[in-house]
Amino acid sequence: MTTILLERDGALARIILDRPDRHNALTTSMKDELAAAMGEVAADDAVRAVVLAANGRSFCVGQDLGEHAEALADGADAAFATVRAHYTPIVRGLMTMPKPVVAAVSGACMGAGLGFALACDHRVFAADARLGTAFSAIGLTFDSGLSYTLPRAVGVQRAAELMLLTASFSPEQAISWGVGGEIAEDPIARAMEVAGRLAAGPTVAYAQTKRMLLDLPSLEAALEAEAEGQTVSGATDDHWGAVQAFLSRETPSFHGR
Repeated sequence: MTTILLERDGALARIILDRPDRHNALTTSMKDELAAAMGEVAADDAVRAVVLAANGRSFCVGQDLGEHAEALADGADAAFATVRAHYTPIVRGLMTMPKPVVAAVSGACMGAGLGFALACDHRVFAADARLGTAFSAIGLTFDSGLSYTLPRAVGVQRAAELMLLTASFSPEQAISWGVGGEIAEDPIARAMEVAGRLAAGPTVAYAQTKRMLLDLPSLEAALEAEAEGQTVSGATDDHWGAVQAFLSRETPSFHGR
């Protein structure tokens, strides 16, 4: 049974978690499908922005613990092979995808679901969304990139509190702490609107921006990365066309090349 939907609308792609009866809890097959869909849109030059969304009442509650319990019967090594096999490449794919990714988050967004949301470049939350780490509640620590993304977003001390105490938190709290994003009555519609705006932008420059923000470099490394990124971006038709449009007092048009 397919649990990930991939829809295209012009330059936009929408990847939808589609296991609503289980709050989009992640099974092995679902993670395989998600990784495949992400790889497909990442390699498709016609796709210039991506929305990650979900059907049902929840965005994603993380790992399917029923399947996890069955895997534990074969030992911890077997059960946690999924971190390297699935969670790591999914998060890496979201964060390094050479085009913007916008998450539309409603309902419960827990564990790996939170990791996926924070790995996106922008988040649109429903007002009633509930966010949480959840790992410590079942005797686990970070996965899904949260040891990297969460302290970068909210600071080390608050990240420690959220992990150790496992209290859920609201979109308003998340945004005020530095997670970034916005709240909308219809998160998917708003996410598509934001993604559409990004798809009309300079996607090569966006990819260079994402690459540099991932590195958290030293000053010298940052300066060198900026020089490289500007060289790559500056060689595009998008840049040259935008300069000419600016000089002509016209609105630039970007084509991702």
